Amino acid sequence: MRISDNFDSGSIELVKIDGNRIDLDIPVDSTFDPLCDFRQWFHFRLATTPGEPVQLRFLNARQCTYPDGWRDYRLCASYDRETWFRIDTRYDDVLLEADFTPEHGVVWFAYFEPYSWERHQRQLGKWLGIDGVRHLDLGRTVDGRDMDGIEFGNPDGAPVWIIARQHPGEAMAEWFVEGMVDRLLDPADSLARSLLAKAHFFVVPNMNPDGAVRGNLRANAAGANLNREWMEPSERAPEVAAVREKLLETGCEFFLDVHGDEGLPYVFVAGSEMLPGFTEAQAKAQAAFCAAFKAAAPDFQTEHGYPSGKYSEEALKLASKWVGYEFGCLSLTLEMPFKDNADLPDEKRGWDGARSKALGAALLPALAVVLG
Repeated sequence: MRISDNFDSGSIELVKIDGNRIDLDIPVDSTFDPLCDFRQWFHFRLATTPGEPVQLRFLNARQCTYPDGWRDYRLCASYDRETWFRIDTRYDDVLLEADFTPEHGVVWFAYFEPYSWERHQRQLGKWLGIDGVRHLDLGRTVDGRDMDGIEFGNPDGAPVWIIARQHPGEAMAEWFVEGMVDRLLDPADSLARSLLAKAHFFVVPNMNPDGAVRGNLRANAAGANLNREWMEPSERAPEVAAVREKLLETGCEFFLDVHGDEGLPYVFVAGSEMLPGFTEAQAKAQAAFCAAFKAAAPDFQTEHGYPSGKYSEEALKLASKWVGYEFGCLSLTLEMPFKDNADLPDEKRGWDGARSKALGAALLPALAVVLG
């Protein structure tokens, strides 16, 4: 048997192979900062004998950043890196374990279905080949990768911003953006065409390319948590500084920051109601958005989520809170699960890339309500 992680978003530490038992540790995020201690993402390949059972044991699961995220969690696996499925997994407050009998000689495992840097490049090229879509050059990351966005729609319309994957391990966020943009750019979709006439869209599919390629959960290459950098971006967060500067140039009438939540098995949004100056108009717009999204997407719900005061002390460091305060617009954080949607569980796939894409496509009716 052989374990490897030397590929895009790969991350694992092999402790020991003993017979059919494989002991593993989940590494800290790969950064220049030795004090960075985020630990949850893994993605690795197992080469083994087909039909021979193996036992995977993650020895340091309790020491991860979100140990409660392992409760009711099921491991993701794939034979071709295209179709992913879930494996029954156990967590006893110490070890995370899974028993599995591979059907083929090579199998990939991941915390969540990955969204590769290569797919990011392919989608960018596809979208930029469509009339009216323009490249948004946002400079370079800490590691020197391109910071890409796209803009499209009516240049005189309401500025709408959607960003995703500030936390690189939250790959469902970029799947969501793919589904949303694909529908917005579908010329046969009348709702999409009406939105393009009303709004000027600015979309950043991956705010943290370095962290995504390095196999990080939350940090960029410098060790910064980008979603704590919005009030005053430090030199460790050029990605936030670039997007923030462009936002101040364009203005914003609706903002959505797309994420994933390790613990809560639901799809929900977090608003800006804890901010001073949060208006009745913002509250009404948020309620209308949620009602429309709930009607369009059964996966979305409003019963479970974060308490309104969860981020009150550091609120303006977060993207959606800073934007909501700065522009007085409806500004939301959307969260999707790493596990499954407890309201609509899927035993085989759990929450995955396809469901994230479908949710992104279902955003359009809610956008239509926000944009009047």
